Amino acid sequence: MEDIIQEKISADHLLYVSLKYTKTCDVILNLLLRWRKMIETSINEILKHAKKKKRISSISSNVVGKIEQIKKLFKKNKEFLEVIELYEMLRKIEDLRKERIGEFRKNVTLKIMYKGKEIPINLEQLKIYADLLEKFINTTKNFLNS
Repeated sequence: MEDIIQEKISADHLLYVSLKYTKTCDVILNLLLRWRKMIETSINEILKHAKKKKRISSISSNVVGKIEQIKKLFKKNKEFLEVIELYEMLRKIEDLRKERIGEFRKNVTLKIMYKGKEIPINLEQLKIYADLLEKFINTTKNFLNS
């Protein structure tokens, strides 16, 4: 759990301090990569705990299998599944087509092409993701303490 919290602290700093002063798409990208690492760590810890509690028989060796196992474990938690969908996009972020708009300005936006859709990631969207991830971490903490 400590690793997850450390990643969250670093990500929060990027969101609330670095991005506030630099307003570049590179900071947005770094923030998204931090969140990806945090979600990845959470997924691994959740699966280890679920195996220990005998809720799953084995942990899948590949990422897609792990995502499927997590989706089965939390199929009733809509917000948790939204974070998993976000994670699926973040896994591919380096390979996706990106467009930088309004860098060094108040409305800095990183447009990402994902599954044929254009996803604008701006400050408002980042705050929505941050709220979702806050709930995700609380759910993870509750699951690991059960």
